[in-house]
Amino acid sequence: MQNRSFSDVGGTPGGIGEFIMGFIMALLGGYLLANQVSVVGSYWSFYGANTFGITLLPMLLGVALLFWNGRSVAGWLLTIGGAVFILAGVIANMHIYFQPTSLFNTVVMLLLLVGGLSLIARSMAAHEKKIGN
Repeated sequence: MQNRSFSDVGGTPGGIGEFIMGFIMALLGGYLLANQVSVVGSYWSFYGANTFGITLLPMLLGVALLFWNGRSVAGWLLTIGGAVFILAGVIANMHIYFQPTSLFNTVVMLLLLVGGLSLIARSMAAHEKKIGN
């Protein structure tokens, strides 16, 4: 463990160049891919149309109980449960779309992402030290 060098990646000798190149490629590919995705929301519904207000009631009741008594177990349960329920509702009502792009752009994005992740994985394997040139 004392004989480690900065070029040792993942506890194995060598591979720092592959790791850095793979990390840059994976970041670039991930960014380009995520840049082509649109996330839009839809109308909130819970057993009917326009029922978002009903889902707020437990959290508001919990907040009111906490203002009355900050150590109220029921208040904490209602507040946390209501917040989790609202967050789950927001996530459930999201729609994710991949924006139209050319096949070439899509292939480049995927190659950068997968190639970068592969280089990162390869950099974790031990490399033989070359002697001489």
